Order: sequence, then C-alpha cells, then structure tokens
Amino acid sequence: MSQTRRHFLSGLSTAVAATWTQSLRAAPDPKKDTVIGHGTHRYRVNKEWVATGQGRFHPILNCHEMVQVKDGRLFMVGDHWDNQMLVFKPDGTILESWGSAWPGGHGLTLSVENGEEFLFLTDSGLWKSGGASYRQTGRVTKMDLKGKEIFSLSHPMLVGAYESTMNFNPTEVAVAPNGDIYVVDGYGSNYVLRYDRNGKFLSRFGGKEGVPEGERLNNAHGIAIDTRQGADKATVIATSRADKCFRRFTLEGKYLETIEVPGAMICRPVISGQELYAGVCWSSTPEINKLPQNPSGFTVVLSAENKVISAPGGTEPVYENGQLQPLMQAERVFDHGHDVCVLENGDLIVCQWNAFQTYPIKLERV
Repeated sequence: MSQTRRHFLSGLSTAVAATWTQSLRAAPDPKKDTVIGHGTHRYRVNKEWVATGQGRFHPILNCHEMVQVKDGRLFMVGDHWDNQMLVFKPDGTILESWGSAWPGGHGLTLSVENGEEFLFLTDSGLWKSGGASYRQTGRVTKMDLKGKEIFSLSHPMLVGAYESTMNFNPTEVAVAPNGDIYVVDGYGSNYVLRYDRNGKFLSRFGGKEGVPEGERLNNAHGIAIDTRQGADKATVIATSRADKCFRRFTLEGKYLETIEVPGAMICRPVISGQELYAGVCWSSTPEINKLPQNPSGFTVVLSAENKVISAPGGTEPVYENGQLQPLMQAERVFDHGHDVCVLENGDLIVCQWNAFQTYPIKLERV
C-alpha cells in the first residue's frame, strides 16, 4: 500500500477502511463475467453492449436519460452539440442520432396518450462549449418520436410562479395518469411545477428555502409518478439529491414522507413493477470523502416497501435497527450513474455522466 493511501486510511474507522480496501476493485475487464448486485437482483456487466466503432457516426459527450418505446427502440438524451438524441436497438445498435436544439439535454420522459407515444425532453439550460460553461434558461418540450415539437411549457416567470431573479434550470418531467405534467427545477430554484396536459400552469410546491429541512428539495434532480398502489392512489416522488433521499408528495403537493438512501447521491427515480430503481452519481459519506480518488457511482434497487434490496456496483445494503447504513461504491464499474432504464426482461441499461464519453452499460440479470 502506498504511503498516500495509508495516510488517508489511517484517519478512518477500522470498519470503514476494511470495507473499502476489501471491496473496491480495479476496473473490470468487460470481456469477463463480472457479476454485481445482491440477493435476487444480481447482474452480469456488459460494457460492450454498444459495439466499438459506432462513435464515428454517433459521437456523444454525456449520456443522461433513456426510455424504451413499445416497438423496443431505446431513446437516449445527451448533450453533444450535434447528437442530443440517440436511438438504439435493444442489441445496442445505434439506429440514428439527431438534435442540435437542446445543448443542455438532460431529462427524457415517455408519455402514452390514447395509445400514442410522446417524449418530454428537458433541456436544463446548463451546457459547455470548449472549456467554458454557460447558464441559460431551461425549457421543456413535448415531441413525437420523430422529433416534431408539439409544444414547449411556459417559463414559470411568465405565469407568475417565479420572480425575475429566480433561475429556471429544469432537470426532468413526470406525467400523471390524468395527463398533468410535473417539472422538477433541480438545477434552478428546486420547485416542482405542475401543468395540465395542455401546458397550462397549475401550481408549484417543494423548494429549498422557507420549508422544513426534512421536507425540502435540495437539488431536485429527478421525479416520477408512483402508481404502484394504483392510479387512484398515485403520488409524486422527487429526488433531493444533495440530501441523499427521495421525498414523497401528493399529486397536489402535500409532503408525505422521506425515503432515505444514505451515502448515495441518487438521480431520477424509475418505477418498474413494484420496484424503484435509481442511478447513483456519487458515493457521499464523510469517510469516503477523505479517500484519494474518491470512488463514484453505482445503482440501487428498492422494494415495494422502499427498502434498498440491491446496490449493483455498491456495497451490500445493511439495515441496523431499521436504518439503512451508508452505501458506497464497491466495484469500479460505473462513473457517475445517472439513469437506469429497466427492460421488459429485467435487464438494465445504465446511462453515465462524465464517464469519458462512453456509451451506456448493460446489466444482464442473472
């Protein structure tokens, strides 16, 4: 062990140091059978799901979010200046890439209306060009699967929801069973903004300032409508990423509960069956933050009871006296997990941010 690593580990508790040194492994060879996860949710890592060479015609920067439409195609939004939408076959073949109007491409949500499929694309308004970074106002656009725009939502300042000094940098959208549209302003003012199916503003809730700390949204990065108890009992689940938790609200915005995921800076909640999935962008515990080359990124699977039952790429979930112990990265598989797309057969496609311009990783369930 190097002197630098020994120096960092000496300041940690024996248990944490042992866990990290024993479980954190070197980057795996993608051609070997690397299996990650826990319990009934274990997966074989396939880093070559997208065949080598496709980047020549379909370059990317960051892979942000992905959805699958009913014909099997997978749509993924990113932030490359010429290829903000990539369309994949289930085998990883890239069918097409297009889009230059959303330089801050970040969120992608599928909506089904009377059997017809639409996409809600969220441009956060944050983007880079060369070595410079820019903040502009964000926008949310509804489009068909060919990229034709149906409408864009009004800026919250124009409908009296925001003051002129408040930033609007939305990160994602969710659509309720009745068609209402919920936008999280995760890189802006941290509110949830509610519109009707036609884009008329209805209300806002959440926020970071002026609400109890245990109810606030602090980096409201992702959002989903939870219909696991039935459409008539649907609720809103929003990420409070900096607080390492999800917050649950009624459809009208009344706070209900917090789902803690300590140690994990989680991105968007994805509901599939009776389970909740999420990418973890960073491991974040006081102990890990002291380590050299701070490890980062894994995924989590929560049960119908909202208990973490598997953390592919992370340490095994352990509950003590009903409290989940802090999670951290255990396998050097992911760099900043950003989204999880759950396929019909239980396989996962994991999109990554700031991952050296690499395509999504497939996790094949075993």
